[in-house]
Amino acid sequence: MSAQALAAASTLVGNLTLFSIVMMFLVVGALRGVKVYDAFIEGAKEGLSFTITLLPYLIAMLVAVGVLRASGVLDAGLGGIRWLVEGIGWDTRFVDALPNAFVKPLSGSGSRAMMIETMNTFGVDSFPGLLAAPFPGSTETTFYVLAVYFGAVGITRIRHGLGCALVADAAGITTAIVVCYWFFG
Repeated sequence: MSAQALAAASTLVGNLTLFSIVMMFLVVGALRGVKVYDAFIEGAKEGLSFTITLLPYLIAMLVAVGVLRASGVLDAGLGGIRWLVEGIGWDTRFVDALPNAFVKPLSGSGSRAMMIETMNTFGVDSFPGLLAAPFPGSTETTFYVLAVYFGAVGITRIRHGLGCALVADAAGITTAIVVCYWFFG
């Protein structure tokens, strides 16, 4: 199969799968006597009210990401990390991809923007570009999750959740770096 035919076939299969899942929910709901349209409208109302509740937390996180990037704190931190890594005698190519890893715990969309910026700056096939790709899947939007979900349900004591989440993020970042060096040298 040519690349074009493969892309068309995979698009068709994906669209049919999604459509089949939606139809399955509708049919099963109708067979069980659920008023499917009314249930959908009720769920949409609840989703909208939940979104309105989350909006202040989301805005706060986006502002924090913007301040971090605009203030130069991110660049200063990278310079310090590069200096330490050079002092140890290790390869510093991974440092250019670290902004993506540092922003991911704050914002998933900010991390995606940093990944694209890294790839545009260094090239898609460069080591920083190759390393920027697995970072979003190796870490979690830790502060977003803590601010939004803990805030939405009223949890105020996040100390242990924050510590565990940051350790998991550090493990994910370290693993991504090691695996990329393993695969791409």
